[in-house]
Amino acid sequence: MKYEVSDKKRFSVFSLYTLSFLSGVVMGLTVAPVGAWFLGWIALAPLWVFIIKNEKLKIKNSGEKSSFLIASAWGIGYHGVALSWITGIHPMTWLGVPWWPSLAITLFCWAFVSLWGGIFVAIWATVMARLAQQKPWLRVLIGTAVWCGLESLWSAGPLWWSSLAYTQSPHDLVILHLGQLSGPNTVTAAIAAVNGLVAEAWINRQHRNKYLAIASGIFIICHLIGLILYIRPIAEPPAAALKVGIIQGNIPNKIKLIPEGLRRALTGYTNGYLTLVDQGVNAVLTPEGALPFFQHDLLSTSFVSAVQEKNVVAWIGAFGERGRSYTNSLFNVTDKGEITSRYDKAKLVPLGEYIPFENILGGIVQRLSPLDEHQVPGLANQVFDTPFGRAIVGICYESAFPEVFRRQAANGGQFILSSSNDAHYSTPMPLQHHAQDIMRAIETDRWTVRATNTGYSAFVNPHGKTLWISGYNTYETHAETIYRRQTQTLYVRWGDWLTPLLLGLAALGWGVNIFWQNDGNTELRS
Repeated sequence: MKYEVSDKKRFSVFSLYTLSFLSGVVMGLTVAPVGAWFLGWIALAPLWVFIIKNEKLKIKNSGEKSSFLIASAWGIGYHGVALSWITGIHPMTWLGVPWWPSLAITLFCWAFVSLWGGIFVAIWATVMARLAQQKPWLRVLIGTAVWCGLESLWSAGPLWWSSLAYTQSPHDLVILHLGQLSGPNTVTAAIAAVNGLVAEAWINRQHRNKYLAIASGIFIICHLIGLILYIRPIAEPPAAALKVGIIQGNIPNKIKLIPEGLRRALTGYTNGYLTLVDQGVNAVLTPEGALPFFQHDLLSTSFVSAVQEKNVVAWIGAFGERGRSYTNSLFNVTDKGEITSRYDKAKLVPLGEYIPFENILGGIVQRLSPLDEHQVPGLANQVFDTPFGRAIVGICYESAFPEVFRRQAANGGQFILSSSNDAHYSTPMPLQHHAQDIMRAIETDRWTVRATNTGYSAFVNPHGKTLWISGYNTYETHAETIYRRQTQTLYVRWGDWLTPLLLGLAALGWGVNIFWQNDGNTELRS
């Protein structure tokens, strides 16, 4: 009989981990390629229920703690599915990495980002586990605040992509407008709170209707606020108009740095530039690393010669130099063929562009960058001035870091230039990347121009509407009129003020609850 009970318990624990993992997988389906964004409002609720009920059972039965592992399973399921596009880096034979080592590196990267996401959720669950005996309203408040706090902490580090907020992009543009108030954590807070209330309705069935009504109320109110921001007209004064062209070069990574790739790049980007100039553009944007030359060689290329001849500004992706190191940069090349501004990519891809703890891991993990020199990040307070005013620049991975765009908007950036090369990964990645840029456009209230190597290049207005989007793995040029803007949203002016407010309210609620409990115990003793 003891064996049967033990076996049943093991099966129950295994089932709990499996259900938690599957719940995370459901959350992972909210983003490209599936895009089932509506699941984001309920997919966290099962984990919430598992953690609270599991802790109550442990307190009652003195069982072994497992909330950390339950939550880790959810986090691995979510991030593992959402970030599965990272497997597209295999095979890396074009970098000289043999097939089997390439597979090993790919699986390591996928496992690492999945586990990193699992740790995030496990820390949140550790806090929630301590709230199992607290009032439901306090669990919802603290659970929401802690999730937002952890997202802020994770996004301040080098490895970040999958905020709860991005589960709604690009489909629910109305709710994404909450980002204008306090950044993406405003959307994250709404999603976490609704999930928490749905979970509490399941846990406290005698008050189910009350919690579901509150959850529905928050969902509706948040969308109404977003709708008010969404329907505001966008001013388009002729004096602020700027006709910008993009070139999607479609140069496969495997030939990018060999003579064939260099010839295709010079020919494709030069011809594309001339085509766009004939269409009357004021400036042309190229993708990240479009011309894989160092700055001192860039000025002698046929592309820059065309810029000098046609007298139309070009924003060129190439490599900058800093001592014996190099930067991934965007250059402002004037009509005189001179470089007057340069933006260096500040957020580098871990393992892809640099090795964390390189002194320790450098001999173990081969750097994936195709250049022999050492890549270094740009400085934190860069500005990018153009003949048309100051621009906001994001190079590839930086699209996942809203603070990079907020800071530049606060410093006078009037439009966004997003320059990327997403050819390393599988198809869902460029779709998710586009979704990230949509969020940045809404949060800063800026027009966005996206130029990528293989897709998806696009033009996005300040309400997040995609005016045009390219094909995938195609060579394309396109011109569109955008408008320079100097508005400042609450988020641009004040940053993420909501997260510290929520954390403060959570601490206050915790203190008030303890006071009530102590006061009640005092009355009982007297």
